[in-house]
Amino acid sequence: MNQSELYLMMTVTGRDRMPDFIRLYKDKGLDTHFISLAHGTANRRILRYLALDETEKMLCLTVLTGRKWLEVKRAMSVRLRIEAPGVGIAYAIPLSAVGGKRELTYLTDGQGFEKGAESALKGTEQELLIAISNQGYSEQVMDAARAAGARGGTVIHARGTGQNKAERFLGISLASEKDVTLIVTPIEKKAEMMQSIIRGAGPETKAGAIVFSLPVTDTAGMMLRPLSEDLEEEITEKPPEENEPAPKQS
Repeated sequence: MNQSELYLMMTVTGRDRMPDFIRLYKDKGLDTHFISLAHGTANRRILRYLALDETEKMLCLTVLTGRKWLEVKRAMSVRLRIEAPGVGIAYAIPLSAVGGKRELTYLTDGQGFEKGAESALKGTEQELLIAISNQGYSEQVMDAARAAGARGGTVIHARGTGQNKAERFLGISLASEKDVTLIVTPIEKKAEMMQSIIRGAGPETKAGAIVFSLPVTDTAGMMLRPLSEDLEEEITEKPPEENEPAPKQS
């Protein structure tokens, strides 16, 4: 892990335990999080084996540097005993870009991060855009993304923390209730799409969206690139009419 680069930390824990994680993060200088309700999928036998007593979960998204991740990881081990069954899990995913200098400062306040060149995992062809907007404005985000070629996205609801910093860095007040819009896009479309979201649904609008991206190593079941002419003809070829005679058997 590169200690000077940015990561998205994802924390999954029981709903009654999430406040302990948030307090720890705050003590370590991390104030801005986006928290959503979630639900575990393990069956009862697995839950008993792992000493877990619930499947109702919370998911927390936090942007942090690699250096801060190592610091927080040690603290989770010492203070929360995260290795013990039933406490929770946390993992870090490399970020490739954040849309907007003010937005970057807002997300990394107090971490000593200096913006460098955008990064991407070797060989990746797609990126996952994560746009976090005020609740009820996800369609505005999608309209802006579609203007740059997006075909669709997925929306989940979350609650933001550290909103008092928004006015200081972004010059606006942000609502605590959030929509998180997930959009997968070809890497060559990423910059254009992020710029379109910032222009059409960014902090200067009622949507108040901030957007960042993660590298995607592979996809399945997604038509992200233009079809070849032969494949497009095959897909769009009309089926035979009902009254058309069946071919003769030889």
